Amino acid sequence: METILTTENILIALGMTLVAGLCTGIGSLMAFFTKHTDTKFLSMALGLSAGVMIYISFMELMPEAMDDMMGLYPEKTAAMYALLAFFAGMGLIALIDFLVPEDENPHEYHVSGGNHRHLKRTGIMLALTIGIHNFPEGIATFVSGLESIDIALPILIAVAIHNIPEGIAVSVPIYHATGSRRKALWFSVASGFAEPVGALFALLFLIPIWTPVVNAVCMAGVAGVMVYIAFDELLPNSEAYGHHHYAIGGVVTGMAVMGFGLLLF
Repeated sequence: METILTTENILIALGMTLVAGLCTGIGSLMAFFTKHTDTKFLSMALGLSAGVMIYISFMELMPEAMDDMMGLYPEKTAAMYALLAFFAGMGLIALIDFLVPEDENPHEYHVSGGNHRHLKRTGIMLALTIGIHNFPEGIATFVSGLESIDIALPILIAVAIHNIPEGIAVSVPIYHATGSRRKALWFSVASGFAEPVGALFALLFLIPIWTPVVNAVCMAGVAGVMVYIAFDELLPNSEAYGHHHYAIGGVVTGMAVMGFGLLLF
């Protein structure tokens, strides 16, 4: 599939990243107005998000990248370039993960007791580090939106789903520390805005040099980012709630919905 860049699909792709980022605010609102979090639902939703990302990475994005590459290079050379881009995407998000201090890493987050100053600092640091994690997700959502709405929409849904718990993670400590819903909501939404910022980065620095090779490299790199996020963040977090079968059921459901959904287009 050849990617045709128009003002319309660029604006659609930017809009999709904005919607995904704003879902951290939904998580924040859930933290304020629900007394009990349905952990079974969260476990299955995160598993579903992982299933969508894994399926679309291996069944859509990587084949698209290899097809684009094979139009320009011999088959083995094209496959090698696509694989290099795939693992480079993994390496990028892994490096970001490595640079985040373990105690402040949102993957290690647990709501705990402590003084208000510590809770506020925890919330602010979580907003910062989740923002760092969301930046490459914004690039991924934007680039996939340029490729095809059929590919981008499931990715948007998957990213949006897993942004909701991130919004909860940011807002809970700040709300408990300050008693201010406004501050908690602001920090939560601000962390999500890293996604449209990532999209703007892609727009400014990738679009001017856009070619079939750049498109293929981006698709493969996005696949690497998605697979890493699924295995490093979504699956462990879905299991952390203690509902193994709901988590796995979510993964299978996500793959099935993605697979059969694509057949409709």
